Amino acid sequence: MKLAGKHIVITGASAGVGEKIAYEVAKRGATPILLARSEEKLKEIASDIRSSYQVPCYYYRLDVSDLTAVETVFTHLFHEVKTVDVLVNNAGFGVFRNVEDIDLTEMRKMFEVNVFGLIACSKIALSHMAERKTGHIINIASQAGKMATPKSSVYAATKHAVLGFTNSLRMEAAKLGVYVTAVNPGPIKTNFFDIADASGSYVKNVERYMLDAEEVARRVVDIMLTPTREVNLPRWMNIGSKLYQLFPTLVEKAGGKAFYQK
Repeated sequence: MKLAGKHIVITGASAGVGEKIAYEVAKRGATPILLARSEEKLKEIASDIRSSYQVPCYYYRLDVSDLTAVETVFTHLFHEVKTVDVLVNNAGFGVFRNVEDIDLTEMRKMFEVNVFGLIACSKIALSHMAERKTGHIINIASQAGKMATPKSSVYAATKHAVLGFTNSLRMEAAKLGVYVTAVNPGPIKTNFFDIADASGSYVKNVERYMLDAEEVARRVVDIMLTPTREVNLPRWMNIGSKLYQLFPTLVEKAGGKAFYQK
């Protein structure tokens, strides 16, 4: 019951892993604070959480790529909720394309959501947590941030950026009494692939290896308010990422056609 009464902010909370995290923290007695673009969806989830778990649940419409809106919403949030114990930076999306087919507008939007929005939310939350000398920032990155594969160049670049930022933030925040964790999952069964893999070919090829969104959410909630450096899922994929860091040429050759699943 370590989360009972705690306030947990979750970006990208209207679907997928973000939504599952919201329900999981509510189940453990915490107060979810939901952020996403779809206000109607947030309203439905918040109402269901309140009636199902008898805990408060707040929601705010926010597109994290709008940096001015990030500051405005968090300022209002702090005024209404007073304290934030955990921030889960979950908002993000990807589009899988070969480099020559990259849409530069999509490229910019991916960085605005996956990187700039995450940094903006972390910055304002850290200032709040530092005043209280306690808190936890959890950044949902990806195994793609450790090992890029064909057709995911821009998405992988955003997740490499998230990991670089998270590793630096962890050391800075430690001096302020704030924990910072990177969560690096492989592919998860969510609506993420409705955009990332419009053809459905990638999902068809890797469906049997996909992670369950509820299990990922439980793992994320389990480590809240603990000094956990990283969560890597699944274990076998993380072993591959570590081997890649040590022997990149060998892994790229051995991977062969397996890397062209998208």
